[in-house]
Amino acid sequence: MLNNQLQSWPAPAKLNLFLHITGQRDDGLHLLQTVFQILDIADTLQFDIRDDGVITRVSESDIPEDDDLIVKAARLLQKQALVSKGVSLYIEKQLPVGGGLGGGSSNAATTLVALNKLWGCGLQIDELANLSVQLGADVPIFVRGFSAWAEGIGEQILPLNLPKSTYVVIFPQVFVSTGQVFAHSQLQRDCTTITIRDFSEVLSDSGFEAAFQTVENVCEPVVCSMVPEVDAALKELAQYAPARLTGTGACVFARFDSQAAAELARQALKDKWHVFVAQGVNRSPLYDVLESVAAK
Repeated sequence: MLNNQLQSWPAPAKLNLFLHITGQRDDGLHLLQTVFQILDIADTLQFDIRDDGVITRVSESDIPEDDDLIVKAARLLQKQALVSKGVSLYIEKQLPVGGGLGGGSSNAATTLVALNKLWGCGLQIDELANLSVQLGADVPIFVRGFSAWAEGIGEQILPLNLPKSTYVVIFPQVFVSTGQVFAHSQLQRDCTTITIRDFSEVLSDSGFEAAFQTVENVCEPVVCSMVPEVDAALKELAQYAPARLTGTGACVFARFDSQAAAELARQALKDKWHVFVAQGVNRSPLYDVLESVAAK
């Protein structure tokens, strides 16, 4: 349970609207192109600052404390900024674990952004983003707090203004190994490089659906061959709108033109699947909270 007297800080989800692999580096890391869409659905964190320098997680979790990204993020910032204070960490999970929505990365980013303010570290966003790479490739997206075009190994990020969207997301409640997906012999690794300018022009001139059809998630056929539950979820969701895998899964999503249409699909699917509706946003709700705290 969260401490109701503490400020609540959101850690929002994300979708990968597409995922192309354009090559592979000598160190084995894949070169990617993707669009990250921030969602308004989020985990919630609270931070009880303490004077003894101890960092501890109060909330129960199946993850060992030393392996938890929120603990790692707090320790990393404490060490980097030479902070003498500690923190008791509270988290309330809403995002499914292992769903490909970036929950763990977002939790880590919110921890960095919130404690940077609450501890008075004074690091700039660029400094926090650069530091956050040590915690995972997706963490900088959430630190920067905007929907974005990303490439390289995910570290090259440019803000992207996406149209207002409502998404239905299904979590098939299965685990997909990212390592196995990227090591799969059938994974396409030679996508033609596209530019953010070309994608943005299609988006601007022809709309979301047209832009969506020019790209794909190359991990999708591999994941569907590995995990039948993901394949089944995609096929059922596709009865209501074009559906796609996010990242390496396991969640699948579809965009709807209205909240009402999305809710109708959710109602039809909810008895069989773990399904929810979320709004796509271009600015993370984390920064709304940061601004409100700074104004106090």
